Amino acid sequence: MLQNAYDTVMNYIIDEKMWITLGVNSLKIISIILGAMIIVRIARAAITKTFTMRVSLTDKLQAGGYKTYNADRRYRTVLRLLKSIVGYVVYFIAGVACLSVVGINITGLIAGAGVVGLAIGFGAQSLVKDVITGFFIIFEDQFGVGDYIRLTNIEGTVLEIGLRTTKIKGAGGEINIVPNGSITEVINYSINNSTAIIDVSVAYSSDINKAEELIIDYLRTLPQKDENIVGEPTLLGVQSVVGAEVVLRISVETLPMQHFGISRMIRRDVKEMFDANGIDIPYPKMMVYEREATPISEEGEE
Repeated sequence: MLQNAYDTVMNYIIDEKMWITLGVNSLKIISIILGAMIIVRIARAAITKTFTMRVSLTDKLQAGGYKTYNADRRYRTVLRLLKSIVGYVVYFIAGVACLSVVGINITGLIAGAGVVGLAIGFGAQSLVKDVITGFFIIFEDQFGVGDYIRLTNIEGTVLEIGLRTTKIKGAGGEINIVPNGSITEVINYSINNSTAIIDVSVAYSSDINKAEELIIDYLRTLPQKDENIVGEPTLLGVQSVVGAEVVLRISVETLPMQHFGISRMIRRDVKEMFDANGIDIPYPKMMVYEREATPISEEGEE
């Protein structure tokens, strides 16, 4: 019995036809894998090149503003998705081709996979919901990579949008991975231009007319000072008079999500301008009243 097993093994080892077949199949599988990798690399490079040319052409046709930013945002989102789809499709075809090389019946495998996939689909409704929601997020351009958004309890910058999940980077650097199916409400701060609202407090005793003239003259210089400012900044006037302060309100339209930096710059410049022109900024004051002592007369004193 041992001799028969030994003879069988030796026959396989010295079988020239088997080794030729094994070598040919190995070369085919290696060629298929290398070909798939080359195709994926070339396809992704072509997609990137096409989108880069499209964005450059859009920048030339549209001079700044919302449209250019919005187009670039959408291109980056779709670019990532197309690269992923190309990789999945090419590697799936390569895997099927490799199975055909080793003699596995692909038709029966695909039919069986379809039945199994149907059964899994009924048990994975949340996964299907995530994929469908992710598709509509991308198709409807609800938000894109680089947008600053707020969900129900998460706020931050979108790093990646997939068909199943969305990655959002919070203000503290944390990465939030959100299933697309759980996204019900989205506030997108990056689609339209932002508006910076700055309240400047002036002491009640200061010259309000002089303060307003200084602010108006300063606001005229802002569009040339910072390219993120859109249109002409406006001094809306006196917002409120409370206690010992008068609040003046400034409105500035900026490119999306640039209002934070513009607000900080304006507050600093206005403070320095007021100091240079003698305009007081209100500060807490404490008044101390001293009660006069009442003299007490001693008995027996004349």
